[in-house]
Amino acid sequence: MGLSQPKQTRIYQNHHLDSTRWEHFKPRDGDIVVATSYKCGTTWMQMIVRHLLFEDTEGLFPVMQLSPWVDARFQAPLNEVMEMLEGQEHRRAVKTHLPLDGLPYYSQLKYIVVGRDARDVFMSMWNHYSNYNSRFYEHLAELPDRVGAPLPVCPEDIRDFYMQWISRGWFDWESEGYPFWSNLWHTQSWWNHRDQPNMLFIHYNDLSTDLQGEIERVADFLDIPVSDERLTAIKEAVTFKNMKANAESIVPEVEQFFEGGSQAFINKGTNKRWVGILNDDDLEMHEAAVKRELTPDCAQWLEHGGLVTLADLEGERN
Repeated sequence: MGLSQPKQTRIYQNHHLDSTRWEHFKPRDGDIVVATSYKCGTTWMQMIVRHLLFEDTEGLFPVMQLSPWVDARFQAPLNEVMEMLEGQEHRRAVKTHLPLDGLPYYSQLKYIVVGRDARDVFMSMWNHYSNYNSRFYEHLAELPDRVGAPLPVCPEDIRDFYMQWISRGWFDWESEGYPFWSNLWHTQSWWNHRDQPNMLFIHYNDLSTDLQGEIERVADFLDIPVSDERLTAIKEAVTFKNMKANAESIVPEVEQFFEGGSQAFINKGTNKRWVGILNDDDLEMHEAAVKRELTPDCAQWLEHGGLVTLADLEGERN
C-alpha cells in the first residue's frame, strides 16, 4: 500500500494570506520549504537552513528576502517575489504558514515542519499582535484585492485575545486561531502525511534543549554534509542570544510596522510564559481545542516534542 499523497483542497485568503500565490511558484528539485503555523520558530529554522546552505553568510539578503514567505499577500508584490526566486541560482528555501491542504505538494521538495505547544504559540503571538502599529493595520486594510474583513485591532486585554483565539476560527472550516488562521489544524494537516520521506518534523522544545543535535538532523535531511566544527559554529550563530544581538540584520526595518522593532520581533524565545497568565478555565479551553483538532499522537508530540521515527510510524500502522 502506497503512501497517502497530500492534496490541495482549500483556498486560504484573508488580510495576511493568499494561498493562490503558490500557483505561480515553479519548483526545482531540492527546494526547501519551512512550514509553520506562526510563532513556532520560523525565523529560527530559516536561519539554520541559511547557515547550512551558505558557509559564508556575509553580504546575503536578510532572511525574509532570501527565504520569502510565498503566501504573504502583504509583503512584496507577487511578481517581484517570483522574479527574485527565479533569479536565485543556488539551492532555494522558502517559507509558508499554510496548512498542507492549502498549497500544492511536490515530491521533489524538502519540507521542514516546525511545531510548538499551542500555549507557547499563544504567548508569542500576543507579543507579535500587540506590537502591530497603526501603519501596519492600514497597510493590511488597503491591500488590493484583499479577501474578507480587515484584521481587527488587537484587544488591550491578553485574555480577551485568548478567548477568541482558542475557540474561534477565521475561516468557516476552522475552530481556533482567530483573527489569523488555525494553529492546531496547521500541525495536524502536516502530521497526517508525516510518512512522506520528504518531510521532517522539528519541535521547538527540541531546538531549545539540543540545538546542535537538531541542526544535525536538518543537515542530514537536506543531504548537506557538515563537519563537527561547522555544526558547532552554526549552533553558536543561531543561539537565541546571538539572533537577538543580530536582530536588525536578520529582520531589518521591521519597526515600520512593529512597535519595538527587531528587538521586540525577536522577543524572548522561552516557553511556559503562559503559566500564571492562563487560568484553569483557559487551560480547559486549550484541552478542548486540542481534542477537537488533533489526533492523540499529534497532541502528544505538539505538547512535548520528541523525535518521530520510522519505527514509531510502523508501530502506528500495525
